[in-house]
Amino acid sequence: MRQTSEASGRNREARLNRQPQASVRQSPKFDQLPEYQRVLTQRKVGELIGVDNPFYRSHDMAAGATTVMDGRNFANFASYDYLGTNTDPLVTTRAKQAIDRYGISASASRLVAGERPVHTELEATLAEVYGVEAAVCFVSGYLTNVAAISCLVGPQDLVVHDEFIHNSALAGIKQSGATRRLFRHNDVDNLETVLKTLSSEFRRVLVIVEGVYSMDGDIADLPRLVELRSRYGFWLMVDEAHALGVLGKSGRGTFEHFDLDPQDVDIWMGTLSKTTSSCGGYIAGSQALADILKAEAGGFVYSVGLAPVLATAAKAGLDILRSEPERTEKLHRNGALFLEEARKAGLDTGLSVGFSVVPVLVGDSLRAVQLSNELLEDGVNALPIIHPAVPEGMARLRFFITCNHTQDQIRHAVDVTARRLKALQERNFGLASLDMEKMMQLSPLLQSPNT
Repeated sequence: MRQTSEASGRNREARLNRQPQASVRQSPKFDQLPEYQRVLTQRKVGELIGVDNPFYRSHDMAAGATTVMDGRNFANFASYDYLGTNTDPLVTTRAKQAIDRYGISASASRLVAGERPVHTELEATLAEVYGVEAAVCFVSGYLTNVAAISCLVGPQDLVVHDEFIHNSALAGIKQSGATRRLFRHNDVDNLETVLKTLSSEFRRVLVIVEGVYSMDGDIADLPRLVELRSRYGFWLMVDEAHALGVLGKSGRGTFEHFDLDPQDVDIWMGTLSKTTSSCGGYIAGSQALADILKAEAGGFVYSVGLAPVLATAAKAGLDILRSEPERTEKLHRNGALFLEEARKAGLDTGLSVGFSVVPVLVGDSLRAVQLSNELLEDGVNALPIIHPAVPEGMARLRFFITCNHTQDQIRHAVDVTARRLKALQERNFGLASLDMEKMMQLSPLLQSPNT
């Protein structure tokens, strides 16, 4: 039998040797990828037409309502520091104390060795702010959406979201394997149409909106969404990244703005990098929800715990939010002033209602980039949002308002934006006016050296 087995093995080996060998797979170089070619195209177009890249501007100091870049002072409208907590002495003092006590990193997942008292203190404070039972903190705002959504829904479920929802929510839905449907921006009637046609087919249904939409500065119609939830039985998730500290008389967010019971929303999501000037994200809701996420969400279970110094800073920011509501009141006044002045100047502010985010719609992506660059000459830092982040024709400059902006800064920013934009429009500066001869010169530069 052994001889038979050995002979069979030799025959099998001989047959394999006679078969043609598969060619060795060659992995592409990164500079050959279409993704890199797109980056290269944008870079070379900018160089050819003399338009500087407005992104990755380096700041010499903490950037709030003002900043310093290359030794120059600017009024800064590119900061999420809505309530001015980033450099507040209470926050910085507590953060330094946390470093002395805990070091920098939690150094482990919270499940095994990374838990610190400040984690539970922060989560308890968030739960109190939202008037719910519990909260869970993650090391990244982006990760919060990815981890929570992919934990709570799966291939048998449906997620319906506003068409302008943040990319992190889209990533979470994709990872979950759930069926995805969208509804027209802030159109609750359209949402109901989607629910009528689809919701009965699925095990669980999740609807996701934003409290304040980060690109447009308008607010979700939460009262109607809550009413719809009571009739269709879905989970309602509200992203409060740009609403905490901003909406409501005391800055508690969208539910306070509309005077609603926060427990009428199943999942409150938010980030710690804006009003609380830290880093990370959170989910707030029922104790059962928190327990599920702490036991099942991969982004919590398998990730290092939030750095104790960041948790401490976020907790201090929330303490300021609760003890100094006048900061939110001033933010409201500043946002209303910016919106009023912008509209008087003839600027298109789109859907914004004038709280934390006010876009100035420019239309043409190239024009928006050039406008941002020219504003630097007038001492104003505001960044463009261009295609593909928004559809071509919807490019804009996005102004973030803080409680520390002065009226003079706001009026100056609006004035120079209106003046510079008018000049660009009169010159017809933009993609449509590109010199085609120059674009033809660019064409051979875009060819890959290996093609």
